[in-house]
Amino acid sequence: MSAPSSPPEGVLTAEELERFCEYLYRRTGMTFGEAKRYYIDRRVNDRMAVLGVASFAEYFATLRSESKELEAVVNAFTVNETYFYREAHQLRCLSRSLLPEVVRGRPAGDRVRIWSAPCSTGEEPYSIAIWLLENWPLVDAYNIEIVGSDIDTQALAEAVSGVYGERALSRMPPELADSYFEVTGTHRRLIRDLRESVTFTEANLIERSSVSAQGLFDIVFCRNVLIYFDDAARRTAAEHLYWSLRPGGFLCLGHAESMSRIDDRFQARRFEDAVVYQRPGGEA
Repeated sequence: MSAPSSPPEGVLTAEELERFCEYLYRRTGMTFGEAKRYYIDRRVNDRMAVLGVASFAEYFATLRSESKELEAVVNAFTVNETYFYREAHQLRCLSRSLLPEVVRGRPAGDRVRIWSAPCSTGEEPYSIAIWLLENWPLVDAYNIEIVGSDIDTQALAEAVSGVYGERALSRMPPELADSYFEVTGTHRRLIRDLRESVTFTEANLIERSSVSAQGLFDIVFCRNVLIYFDDAARRTAAEHLYWSLRPGGFLCLGHAESMSRIDDRFQARRFEDAVVYQRPGGEA
């Protein structure tokens, strides 16, 4: 019987693919496998070329020992598909229903914290800021703190710069684009006041210390990320999101996501514009 042939140059063996995917999963919760082989081979080979290493074994040793390389791999494998005013029904729910309930009984000037995680290149947290300025009459009565977090450091750098192309702004009313963005060549840049209204931080939803470092929030937007996790990683992320909320705080998920089968401690709340999930109040 002849020995199995080696894979073509640049293609990981089945064992190498499994080792890489298992390592990436343990560090990020993202699940990849044979079905995404071309995607994985291409990105791993790109990283090997950057580092000038010839074998997967040498590359994998570098990946495991150097945090900067893990950061580069995470940046290469994350999906940053987003745009301004995405799922606007949740923004309507935010100003019509969630915030009025959050601030009920709280004095003017009190701090209200809103978290966008993952925030990708910033469209979501900036959309929240613009929406509140345009649609919540009490926006100036409270100290609104908006935080955007992501595991992808390159995406965070783009978020801080606040520069966007036509596609990112395609769902935003033109009058708002004219009010809050400056034209710079073929792109637009958010005005400084808006850029400074959002704080950006690095965070990994499956690492408890990373999430707890962000503090407690009244409202969390965590949209369209749990669909990339398996059941175990979803439960881990849900646990961390639960404890990131103040008692009575709200969690907004993507339209294809539900917390009902992941963590039954959250209570589903049906408002006029959206279904959201609430951490019950009155806890220590």
